[in-house]
Amino acid sequence: MRTAYILLLCVLGAAMLSTVTCENSRGLDSCCFSYHLRRIKKDLVSSYFVTDNRCTKPGVVLVTKQSRRICADPSLSWVEGIMKDIDEKSF
Repeated sequence: MRTAYILLLCVLGAAMLSTVTCENSRGLDSCCFSYHLRRIKKDLVSSYFVTDNRCTKPGVVLVTKQSRRICADPSLSWVEGIMKDIDEKSF
């Protein structure tokens, strides 16, 4: 009977731990499913981040000074220029 209580306690502990772990993990919330087609001025972009490698399409999310998020194709030269400019400003 005591073994059953220990087993039940272990199962409940594992269930509680898994819910905490799931809430803290970063999901695929920031994937790009389509790209912004027009060029954006460098002055409007305040930061950027690269989407997760588990996303179906690679992408860069450009964050404007108005906190708007815009998905862009990371292989385009103007996107690479914005990323390089922001990286140089941060150093």
